[in-house]
Amino acid sequence: MTSYSDIPTGGWIEKVLPKVARPYATLMRLDRPIGTWLLLLPCWWSLALGWQLNQNKITLWELAHLYLVFSVGAIVMRGAGCTVNDLWDKKLDQLVERTANRPIASGMISVPRAIMFLLFQLSIGLLVLLQLNETCWLLGISILLLVFSYPAFKRFTYWPQFILGLTFNWGALMGWVAITGKVDFICLALYVAGIFWTLGYDTIYAHQDKTDDEIIGVKSSALALGDKTKPFIYIVYSLTIIGILLIGWINLFEIPFFVFCLIALSQLIWQIYTVNIKEPSDCLKKFKSNRLFGLLITIAIFLG
Repeated sequence: MTSYSDIPTGGWIEKVLPKVARPYATLMRLDRPIGTWLLLLPCWWSLALGWQLNQNKITLWELAHLYLVFSVGAIVMRGAGCTVNDLWDKKLDQLVERTANRPIASGMISVPRAIMFLLFQLSIGLLVLLQLNETCWLLGISILLLVFSYPAFKRFTYWPQFILGLTFNWGALMGWVAITGKVDFICLALYVAGIFWTLGYDTIYAHQDKTDDEIIGVKSSALALGDKTKPFIYIVYSLTIIGILLIGWINLFEIPFFVFCLIALSQLIWQIYTVNIKEPSDCLKKFKSNRLFGLLITIAIFLG
């Protein structure tokens, strides 16, 4: 079994929040924001792309408002997703040392209280969603099926990372639709590129738990791929950057876009060639580094 917990100690949650709120903030992973970033960044890509190609439809002030709305939404819905995941995985988390101290698994939060907290988070998420247009409402409601079912997939398929990709990159559709009011080829291409990105970074992440996963019967792409992980990541990361470059090429983006895409590509190459899939701490480091890639793509689109 792994010999560490994924819950930081001595952080801002313990220093700032009252004792009664700490388990709920921990349940939302507020002290581990990388998940929020990875959910939010495809939204930011899509908003930047929608603004670049439809500047007659939206002012910079309105764009800034959308960035705020999507940022709040990502924090809340990432927290809701973590709550759903931990409700599903209570018994599994108790078997893995890294996750045994999570609030639901450890008993700090009872299942009924966790469900009540989930409903509260979903209510906040609904209020955020109502700030957008009606097409976004439909998209936002439709993704809930995957949000609630995602944790089940690792029980019967080696590719739950694909389902996570479908879920985590939904913002690539919603950001565009928030500006244009419709789904079309451009946002679908961005969505697919994001899915390939998630397949790469979450496979790296899954290598942290592969030993425990084998013992408790949980499946992942890390177990399916084994020593073939690096070639696989090379392929999906290549498809990620190709998809993004294709969008820029079709829309006649200028040189700064391609320069920043090349810088972002170098970050992906660094991940592939330096990650040690047998070292959990290095897998986590490379996984977290994807925030930099996502921010570079955001800048690239803004400069397009």
